[in-house]
Amino acid sequence: MDDNAEWLEADGRGGYASGTANGLRTRRYHALLLCATVPPTGRKVLVNGIEAWVEGIDGREALTRQRYAPDVVVPDASAAAVLVSFDLHPWPTWRLRLRDGRVVRMSCFVDKASARTVLRWDREGAGGPLTLKVRPLLSGRDYHALHHENPAFDFSAIVEGGCVRWQPYGDVPAVVAHTNGRYAHEPDWYRNFVYVRERERGLDDTEDLATPGLFSFDLDDGPAVMILAAGQGRGAAAAAAADADADAADAGALAGRLAAREAARRAAFPDRLRRAADAYVVSRARGLTLVAGYPWFTDWGRDTFIAMRGLLLATGRLDEACAILLEWTGYISQGMLPNRFPDDGGEPAYNSVDASLWFIVAAHDYLATGHAGDAARTRLRAAIDAIVAGYAAGTRHGIAADGDGLLRAGCEGMQLTWMDAKVGDWVVTPRIGKPVEVQALWINALRIAGAWNAASRDLERRATAAFLRRFPKPDGSGLYDVVDAGHEAGAVDGSIRPNQIFAVGGLPHAVVDGSLASAVVAQVERELLTPLGLRTLSPGDPRYIGRYQGGPMQRDAAYHQGTAWPWLMGPFLQAWLRVRARTGMLDRAAVDDMRARRLAPLYRHLDEGGLDHVSEIVDGDAPHRCAGAPFQAWSLGELLRMEAMLRDAVPGAAPTE
Repeated sequence: MDDNAEWLEADGRGGYASGTANGLRTRRYHALLLCATVPPTGRKVLVNGIEAWVEGIDGREALTRQRYAPDVVVPDASAAAVLVSFDLHPWPTWRLRLRDGRVVRMSCFVDKASARTVLRWDREGAGGPLTLKVRPLLSGRDYHALHHENPAFDFSAIVEGGCVRWQPYGDVPAVVAHTNGRYAHEPDWYRNFVYVRERERGLDDTEDLATPGLFSFDLDDGPAVMILAAGQGRGAAAAAAADADADAADAGALAGRLAAREAARRAAFPDRLRRAADAYVVSRARGLTLVAGYPWFTDWGRDTFIAMRGLLLATGRLDEACAILLEWTGYISQGMLPNRFPDDGGEPAYNSVDASLWFIVAAHDYLATGHAGDAARTRLRAAIDAIVAGYAAGTRHGIAADGDGLLRAGCEGMQLTWMDAKVGDWVVTPRIGKPVEVQALWINALRIAGAWNAASRDLERRATAAFLRRFPKPDGSGLYDVVDAGHEAGAVDGSIRPNQIFAVGGLPHAVVDGSLASAVVAQVERELLTPLGLRTLSPGDPRYIGRYQGGPMQRDAAYHQGTAWPWLMGPFLQAWLRVRARTGMLDRAAVDDMRARRLAPLYRHLDEGGLDHVSEIVDGDAPHRCAGAPFQAWSLGELLRMEAMLRDAVPGAAPTE
C-alpha cells in the first residue's frame, strides 16, 4: 500500500487528525492531534504521531514505521508487522500481522462532539503475553511550520491517575493523554523525520519531534486505549473531564462511550459522500462556516458559497446552510464579503470580486427550498440588496458597474477572481477588466435581486444586452475570457479558459442560449475537459503548463495555466444538460452515458488521494495526477450537486454511487 492514499478525521472546529493509509507521515500537516485555537483558524500541531511496537515471546516487533532523511524507512520490513488491511469505515482501522500469525488491530477516530482523538489497539488470536509500547511524538507548532530540537521544549509531565499532561510551550495548548496504560517518563528527541510531499512541493521537509515518555499496555487484559485532547485547564484531567460523559478513572469505558456516540452520528449519513461532506462543516465565532479544504485551507468566502450548494443544499442540510449564510451576512462591508480570514485571527481580507456574488447565488438556492422563515428571508434579501447596491455604486479595488451595466474590476497587484495565484508581486492571471464569469455572476445577482427590486431589473437588462453584444467571439466559437482587458476600452482576451462555461451552466440563470451555448459547451469539451476536471487553459495555448509540480513559483505558474479543477465539472455538466434539453436530446440513455463517462472517474478518484474526498486539482496532462489539497470542499460539493442534477434530469435514472 503506497503513501498517496490519505485519510482525514475532522473535529468540527477546524482541527483534525490525518495521515496515510500505510502509516507513514508524508506532510507537515499529518498529525494525530491538531487543534484550532480560534476555530477554525489558529491551528496548532500538538501530537504529530506515535512510535508503537509490541513485545512478546518472539521479542520486539514494530507496529509503526518512520521515514527519516534523506529517505530511509525505519525499521525495514523484516522487523515490522505486516500491514494486512486498511479500512476507512466507520473510521481508519489498520490490521497488522505479527510474526507468530496474530493480528494487532489499531483504530483512530475523532469524536466530533469533544474534538478528542481516540486511539485503540487490540489483538486477534490466542498466544503468549503481548505488551504494547507507545511513544507519543510531540511538537506544539503552527501547522504550516516545522519543529526542531531546542532547549525551550518543556518535557515535564503532570500525572493524575490515568491522565498525563504535557505543555511543551507556554503559548500553545497542553496535550492531555487519557489512557488505561502505565506511563514512564523517559524524555528524548527523535530527529530528522522527512516529509516527501513537502519535498515535492519545493519546501522544507525535515523536522525533529520530542517524546516525553513511554506508555505500556498489557493486551492480554483487553484493548489498549489512548485519548488525546488539547488541554485548557491546569490539571491533567481537565480535558478528559470536559463533558458530562467523561470518567477519568476508566479510559476504556470513556473510549467506548465516545465510539458509540461517534458511530451513531456517522450512521446518520446514508453514504460515503455525505459522511465526507460533514468534515467541512465547522464552528466560527457564534455560528457555523465551511472549511475550504484540508489540510491547509480555512474558511474562504468564495469556496464556502460554491461548496455549500452541494455539501449542504443538495444533501438537505438546510438548517446549517441557513446558519452559515446568516453568519456571513455580518461581514458585509461596502457591498463586499471577505474572501478569507487570516490564520492569526487578524482582520478579514476583502480581496475578491466574486465571493459576494457567489453568496447571492447560494442564498438564492437556499431561499428556493422554501426552508427560510420570515426573519431569515428578510435578512438574506437585505444582504443581497446591500451587495448589489455596493457593487453598482462602486467599492474596493475598482469594482463598480460600468456605463454598459457590466461589472468592471481590478487594479495592479491584486488577484480578484477565482484564478487568484500570486507570487510576490507577480499576479499570474490578473484578468483586470470585465471577466466573463464575473459578468455571468453579476447578471445572475441582478436577476435574483430583481425579483423584488425594480432598480436591479433595469440594470440586469442593460448588463445582459451588453454581454450578448460584447462577449461572443466573431467566429461563433465561444466567449472572450475578458473584455475591456486591463480597463482598456475594446481590448479583449480571447484565451480559451473554462470561465465561459458559467454563462451557460453552474448558475441559476443561463446568460446565453441557442447555438452560442452549444458552441461554448463544445469548445470547453473539446479543449478543456479531462476525466477529473476542466483545464484552466487550452493545451493549444503557448502558455499552457500540463504538470503541477516543482517549487512554489513553478506550481503557482501552473495553477491556472493548464491545471485541471474537479469543481468545474459541475458547471460543465449543468451546461451540457441545458443544451441537451433545449435541443430535445436529453433522455435516460444520454444521462446514463454522461454518468458513466463523467461521474465514474470521479467515483474512482474517491479511492485515491484523499480517501472518500475529491482533490483540489489534477494535472492537465494525462494521467491527471491529483495534486493540491487532497480534501477540497467545492470539489466534493460539486460531485454531490452533479449527482442531484443527473438524478433530477430524467426521472428513474439511478445513481452510480
